[in-house]
Amino acid sequence: MNFLFIIGGLLLLIYGGNWLLKASVALSLKLNISKIVIGMTVVSFATSAPELIVSLKAALNGAPDLALGNVIGSNIANLGFVLGVTLLFGAMKIQKSFYQTDWPVMMLASGLLYFFLTGDQQIVRYEGIILFSLLVLFLVYLLRFQKTSFEEDLPEVEAVLSVPYLLFYLGIGGVGLWAGSELLVAGAKSMAEDFGVSQRVIGVTVVSVGTSIPELSASIIAVIKKEKAISLGNLIGSNIFNILAVLGITSIVTPVAVSDLGLLSNDIFWMLGVSFLILPFVLLPKRFQLNWKHGFVLLLLYGIFIYRTL
Repeated sequence: MNFLFIIGGLLLLIYGGNWLLKASVALSLKLNISKIVIGMTVVSFATSAPELIVSLKAALNGAPDLALGNVIGSNIANLGFVLGVTLLFGAMKIQKSFYQTDWPVMMLASGLLYFFLTGDQQIVRYEGIILFSLLVLFLVYLLRFQKTSFEEDLPEVEAVLSVPYLLFYLGIGGVGLWAGSELLVAGAKSMAEDFGVSQRVIGVTVVSVGTSIPELSASIIAVIKKEKAISLGNLIGSNIFNILAVLGITSIVTPVAVSDLGLLSNDIFWMLGVSFLILPFVLLPKRFQLNWKHGFVLLLLYGIFIYRTL
């Protein structure tokens, strides 16, 4: 029954996230926002919505390790699993904004998370405000500077949604995310108890992979459609959103404390390591390009992480 709850919750989160993504991108295109900004903001926020809803629900239900494990595990999965699989579908050219803005902000957010957690093993309200404020500043920078930095055609869409359809997809997307989070959190907590493992283990494996599926589908579609700006911006942006928005908002609502120290002695170092590794991959051996070899290494590392965690 717990397994069915988790599967049902993940399906609702995936469909809810996709409906929300569809409406959000269509709305952005109506506003003539460039592809890179769509990738770094709208797509990232929509695909991070499952993590936000699940982490907030878990924290409010007294499962902080599930909330933290979900975010840290999702960040590892985004770069190790999602980016790894995406690169197997083809090489990806990287824009200079990656190392000028995107990667530094991701590392800053990751470093802040490590600093906040190792201090008193929890993220309190004022720290959540700092995280969320950094997100606001980052978005302001994107919209002011990067919007005019990329003279690219807007991505193709199958159909332009009318306002009623936009509202409809936003509505059912929100309901799907809420219902999915209810089922997923309940099933994950019970599964941890049944198998005698910590909520942190379930969070960084089953839950994080499940909530990263929207990123995987969005990135593969972007690569197939040659929309590589959205693909890379989606992954880096989602990791930034996971820390600054998901944990920022969650800790503003309720403090998020660590009870399983494996999050601090193992998981967060994997997140920092994989995040840092992307920079030398981008710069060496061929500058500003990732290929299937990088994807293979990332998948191998992710497999090692899962093996060591379990």
